[in-house]
Amino acid sequence: MLKTIKSVDDGTWNRFKGLAARKGTTMGSLLKSMVDEYERKSDDFWNVILHGEKILSDKEADDIKRIVAGLRKEKGFRI
Repeated sequence: MLKTIKSVDDGTWNRFKGLAARKGTTMGSLLKSMVDEYERKSDDFWNVILHGEKILSDKEADDIKRIVAGLRKEKGFRI
């Protein structure tokens, strides 16, 4: 089955073909593994961000929110 990828310049296309050739695989297999790897790394990144160890306590975060809210009310912050 033939698929088209829009907006891929010749240099990128040739690099992609070269990577597949060096790995001894098809371009379709390489693309699949690249997408799988991207999804895995993206999920891992967000898991660390959303479920990782807190760098601020809840009290510190509330204090920062309160201070920023006060600063935003000062004249000149918004034009």
